[in-house]
Formats: sequence, C-alpha cells, structure tokens
Amino acid sequence: MRVAVVGASGYVGSRLVPELLRRGHEVVATHHRSPATAYPWSGDVEWRRVDVQDEQRVLAALEGVDAVCYLVHGLDDDDFMRLDRQAADNVAYAAGVAGASRLVYFSGIVPDLPDGELSDHLLSRLEVEEVLATADCSVLTLRASMVIGAGSTSFEVMRQMSHRLGLVQTVPAWMGGSVIQPVAVADAVWFLAEALERPDVTGHLDVVGPDRLSYVELLRTYAARARLLRLQLPVWLAPVGAVARVAGALVDVPSGTVHSLIPSLGHDMVGRLDAADVLGEPPGGRLGVADAVARSLVTVRAGDGAPDGASVDGDPQAPSVGDPRWARHRSVLSWAGSRAWSAAQAAGQAAVQAAVRSAARG
Repeated sequence: MRVAVVGASGYVGSRLVPELLRRGHEVVATHHRSPATAYPWSGDVEWRRVDVQDEQRVLAALEGVDAVCYLVHGLDDDDFMRLDRQAADNVAYAAGVAGASRLVYFSGIVPDLPDGELSDHLLSRLEVEEVLATADCSVLTLRASMVIGAGSTSFEVMRQMSHRLGLVQTVPAWMGGSVIQPVAVADAVWFLAEALERPDVTGHLDVVGPDRLSYVELLRTYAARARLLRLQLPVWLAPVGAVARVAGALVDVPSGTVHSLIPSLGHDMVGRLDAADVLGEPPGGRLGVADAVARSLVTVRAGDGAPDGASVDGDPQAPSVGDPRWARHRSVLSWAGSRAWSAAQAAGQAAVQAAVRSAARG
C-alpha cells in the first residue's frame, strides 16, 4: 500500500514512518519547507512538498496514494482554529480526488462536554475531525490524550518543568483532580499503522494506555522514574492564563504551543472507546506509564552515541536526531545559564536604546 503521511517530519509522524516501512508499505512523506533529512529513514521515502493551506499543492501531494495519515496540528498561530479547518477541508477533498481508500486522523480525546466548555485546542481537534469525516473514503479518527516519549511536546513540558521547578511542584487546584490516560508513542504508532490497514473500521476510537491517573500521580510517577525528590503543592489561586505564562517561561517548548495546551489540563482525558477492543493489542501489550517514562528518559541525543528512536529498528520512546532543538535534554545549570545570558542581552539592548534616546534628546 502507498501511504501518504501528512506531517511526516513531526514527532508522531517521524515514528510512524519507520513502522510503515517495517510493515512493507511505500511511504510518501510530506514536508512544508524542506525534507527532514536528519531522520534515518529519509532516503527510503518519497518526499513531496505541501502547504496544507493551498488546495492545489495538497492535490499534487496526495496524487496516486492509497491511504492518508493526517498528523498536522497548528497551535503556534493565533488563528490556528481557522487554519486547521481550512487545511482539513483541503485534505478531505484531495483524498477523494486521489482515489484514496483510507484516511486516518490522529486527534485528541474530547471530553463529553458542551462545545462552549471546551478549550480552543480541543474544540479545534473536534472540528478537524468533523471536516475530515466528509472525505469520499473510509475515515477513522484515533484520539489520544498525552503521548509519552522523548521529544513529545506534552512529555517535554512535564520533563522540563519537573526538573526546573525544584523541590516543590505547584499544581493548580483546577487540574489537580483531573484524570488522564496517557499512551506511549510506541503504542500510538502501532495503532495508527494498524488503523491504516483496517478500512472496515470507521468513526473514532481512543488510543490510550492501561493506566488512569491524576496529574499529581503522573508527576509523582515521572519524578520517581527520573530519581527526583519532588513534592506536589496544591495552589488554589492559579488562573489558567497565569499558569500558561509561567509554564511558557519555564520550558523550551514554544510558548504559543504551551499557552494553547494548558487550558485542556482541567478536563478528564480518558478513553471511552478503547482502540484495543477493536484493533487488538500491540505485540507484548501496551506500555504502562512508569515503563513508558523509563524508556523515554534517555539523555544522550541520537547521533551522540545513542540509537535513533525514529529508525526502523529503534525504540520510538527514545530521542531522534530529527526532533526539534527544544526537545533536547539539557541540565538545569545549562538552562539557567542560557536564561541569564538572554536576560543580560536584553538588559544590554535596553541600555543602548536608552542611551540613543537620551543622546537624541540632548
């Protein structure tokens, strides 16, 4: 089968491609600006450039494919909801024109709440799902909550905050009681590949791990596996906006992405339609949270002596040379030093500008 992975250079896409190659499929990998040549599988796929906002480019990118896996999400742009709707409409139309028989979308678990109570992030995922469902082919959405693995956005936010907050971790009361059912990225890519091969399954399913736990329990599990001594302290006066700003300042993940994700943490994110009940279990069963975290705590970057997590024979939980720079592990000392240097540069620039303004007035 010839499978187009739209978003192949992203985190999940970079782990899905080697799984598809391992299963014997041909892969068309899309890129927006330039191919992600850093990945070990880059020479084994056909790269096609696409701008998902451009209908003609999407049509060209999907020409001749049998199936499409759609992995694109825009969180950095202030207008990401409109952009995501337009992109989904283009892909749904192009999949039908191309004659593809299967379309699989990787989305987020959507709590059973009125639209007005959903965060923009979750509401956008649901809108994209509804648009893609109009495609003239078999369509399945796989919904996940937190994906655990080195390089995953949500995992790196947890990792970086756990290390940088110090002994006491403040947990806003509005998210302390929420329940989450994380999934290991190794299991997520297995379910995606399996779904592409099962056009008889349509609608939506939840991709989840075997453990249900609160965010406090999740933080404790991470700290235990990372051998960190951390205490969780509930904070009642912690508005969502303030939490997003603090989190954005503490981590290397782009602040726009963090600001979009934080409001979703107040919802329960657990599966109701378990994909394993329909698609079966991955070989060896699904990873629990503790094991998934343990396999994700590699601190040596691929290419510096560690195996690459995005290779055909690699562990998807591990880092890859193609992961974004902000996902690369660095010590607290290194992070603090870079913050101090950035602050010094900003102060120096402000001083120069003040001197120029003073001279102009004089």
